[in-house]
Amino acid sequence: MDAYRGLVMLLMAGEMLHFGEISNALQGSRFWSFLAHHQDHVDWQGCTLHDLIQPSFSFLVGVALPWSIARRRSQGDSGPGMFFHTLWRALALVALGVFLRSTHSAQTRFTFEDTLSQIGLGYVFLWLLAWRSVRTQFLALTALLLGYWAWFALTPLPPPSFNPESVGVSADWMKEHGLSGFAAHWNKNANPAHHFDVWFLNLFPRAKEFTYNGGGYLTLSFIPTLATMICGLLAGGWLRRENFPSSRKLQMLALAGFAGLAVGWILDSTGIAPVVKRIWTPSWVLFSGGWCCLFLAGFHAVIDVLNLRRWSFPLQIVGMNSIFVYTTVHLWDGFFKQNFKTHLGPDIWTRIGSVYAPMIEGAAVLFLFWWICLYLYRNKVFIRL
Repeated sequence: MDAYRGLVMLLMAGEMLHFGEISNALQGSRFWSFLAHHQDHVDWQGCTLHDLIQPSFSFLVGVALPWSIARRRSQGDSGPGMFFHTLWRALALVALGVFLRSTHSAQTRFTFEDTLSQIGLGYVFLWLLAWRSVRTQFLALTALLLGYWAWFALTPLPPPSFNPESVGVSADWMKEHGLSGFAAHWNKNANPAHHFDVWFLNLFPRAKEFTYNGGGYLTLSFIPTLATMICGLLAGGWLRRENFPSSRKLQMLALAGFAGLAVGWILDSTGIAPVVKRIWTPSWVLFSGGWCCLFLAGFHAVIDVLNLRRWSFPLQIVGMNSIFVYTTVHLWDGFFKQNFKTHLGPDIWTRIGSVYAPMIEGAAVLFLFWWICLYLYRNKVFIRL
């Protein structure tokens, strides 16, 4: 789990390598175009490697929960004590998400689409489900997916007179990325969860009235995000079963992974439920959850079954301080970049190579973050909520 989580954190921090800038400078290079494509989110429907960062992080929260509960019980923690700790952790995650969103704002930005806030909003429900049977967990997962799908599907589409530009969606964007037919129920800023945000987010103090989210992100996406965490909870439960041989655990994870990919793809291709990460559609839960199961199976096979561990050490030390990495990447990357130029010269990176300067600069900062994680690991400092 730590190695997988470390990979996820490095993929997130890898944005600072700026493959897109290199791809723009080297027009026609399929290699850099491929890397740039998978270092960015799709505009709406579909999936890239970068799109799998948030579901992987959420999925691993569920995977880790059975171990966390078992550890706290072994330390003598009572049920009420664990519940209040869970409640505190959920509130802290939501608050930290709001704080990070507000870093460069003149006042608090009360939005809740951030990864940490989304996890926090569903975390108490996940903890309560962790005490229930596998059957109950599976039924809860099914109910969340079907209920959230039905809410979108049964909400009437906007009238023909509706102007998408009134909610920040240009005509050109709609022409290229807009959904039609039944799938139009999941269009950007034209869905029931968007209408909820127009009401809910304006209950908080704001510099100006909230009318839409530019990326189409939604507060209520925490509901299907909870479904993703339940997928992780089920996977974590499988891995903890002592009466299951490792080969059986791998088979179950692989089967769940391929099944999730297949069902998600079918729902998307038929238009029943398009795969859209930005609003966390039920088909996205299944499709991304399938990839998460396969990633987890791969790490489990190599590290735990084949006992090939040494290669994963650079990932593990990042995964063991994931909250630290998440927050510092958001807060300190600009600070480190500026100080490199202050002390080494403003043209330090362009002297090495003008085309690849953004990547070299990002790699230097990324290595510095990794070195801090190594320092924390060697001193047994692990920052957790």
